[in-house]
Amino acid sequence: MEKFEEILSKYEVIKRDKKPKTTFEDVEKIINFKLPEDYKSFTLNYLEFEDFIGEQNIRLWNFDEIIEINSEYGIFEDLPKTLGIGGNGSGEFIAIENLDNNNLRVVLSPFIIEKEAHIEIGYSFTDFLERLENGKDGLTDKKASC
Repeated sequence: MEKFEEILSKYEVIKRDKKPKTTFEDVEKIINFKLPEDYKSFTLNYLEFEDFIGEQNIRLWNFDEIIEINSEYGIFEDLPKTLGIGGNGSGEFIAIENLDNNNLRVVLSPFIIEKEAHIEIGYSFTDFLERLENGKDGLTDKKASC
């Protein structure tokens, strides 16, 4: 069991019983970078999630809705190296950002779409969940860093 799966099993995240209709290739063609393996594993095995991890409420979007949600929020248009994967219920979205050459990080950003507003909250999907689990998520002290 991968580390992120250990974390998600504590929070009773609903397992997926069917393969997602949206393919990784569909998404990767739009974002022009490869999705990280841990996030791919999450999307293949779990549906969306909305609950607290540690002290933070988060929502991870259903992969079958990922293209539609990113399009509706203008993420693809305004942030071409970014894929929104969820939100925090406080006007901010959680995303995977490609810095360069598939060097990725997980960021928190306001729905006022601008790259300068990104705050790193993980260097991988697993790291992001571990930080939430351990209360070192970067979400609680984000106001100080703005």
